[in-house]
Amino acid sequence: MKLLSFESSAKSASVALTEGGRLIAQVFQNCGLTHSRTLLPMAENLLAGCGVALSEIDGFAVAAGPGSFTGIRIGVATVKGLAFGLDRPCVGVSTLEAMAHGARALCGDLCCVMDARAGQVYNALFRCENGALTRLCGDRAVKLSALAEEIASSPQILVGDGAEMCYNTLKEQCAGLALAPEELRWPRGTGVAAAALPYFERGEVLSAQQLDAVYLRRPQAERERLARLGAAQSK
Repeated sequence: MKLLSFESSAKSASVALTEGGRLIAQVFQNCGLTHSRTLLPMAENLLAGCGVALSEIDGFAVAAGPGSFTGIRIGVATVKGLAFGLDRPCVGVSTLEAMAHGARALCGDLCCVMDARAGQVYNALFRCENGALTRLCGDRAVKLSALAEEIASSPQILVGDGAEMCYNTLKEQCAGLALAPEELRWPRGTGVAAAALPYFERGEVLSAQQLDAVYLRRPQAERERLARLGAAQSK
C-alpha cells in the first residue's frame, strides 16, 4: 500500500511517500513560507521525482491537530481534496503522536510540545522502548507551569516545534529535560505515515467527507468574540 502523508500543523511542512511502512521519499521545509504555497508543490515534486503517478497512491494521511489552526486546515483540506478526487481512503492522526513516531529511534520518555500561545502548550507524553511507543496521556492544552510540575521528577526528551521554547523556560525547574536532536525534533511526514499505517491495516479509515480537523482550543478569533460577548453581558 502506497501512502502519501502530509504534515503542516506547525511552522514546518513535510510530505512523505511510503509503501508498507517503508520510506520511499520525503520532503521537508522550514523556510517560513505559508503552507498554502508549499504543500501541494512539495507533493507534486516528490511524486515526480519518484516516478509515481498520483493515481498510484492507495491512501492519504494527515496530521489533523492539534497545532496551528491555519496549518491544520490547509493540510486537512489538501488531503480531503486529493482523497475525494481519487476516491481513496484517508486517515487523520494526532500531530503529537506523529511527532513521537518520528522520534521513536530515541529511548525514554518523550514530551511532545507545540506552542499554543498564552502560556500554554499542546502536549502529550509517550514512553519509547525498543522503538515501541506507549501513550501516557491524551492530547491536551496545558499551562507551562502545570506541565513543569508534572514532569519535574522524571527525565524527559522534548520533541516538537515547541521543544526549544519549553527547554529554555523550564530547564531550571526540570533538571532532567533534554532536547531531541534537531533531525528528530521537527514534525515530519514520516511520523504521520507511521502513526497512520496501523489504521489502514485495520481498515479504520475515513472518506474524504468524514475527515476533519481536531482542535483542542477554540480559534483565537472565536475566543476574542466570546470574551467580548461576556464583557457586554456583564455590563
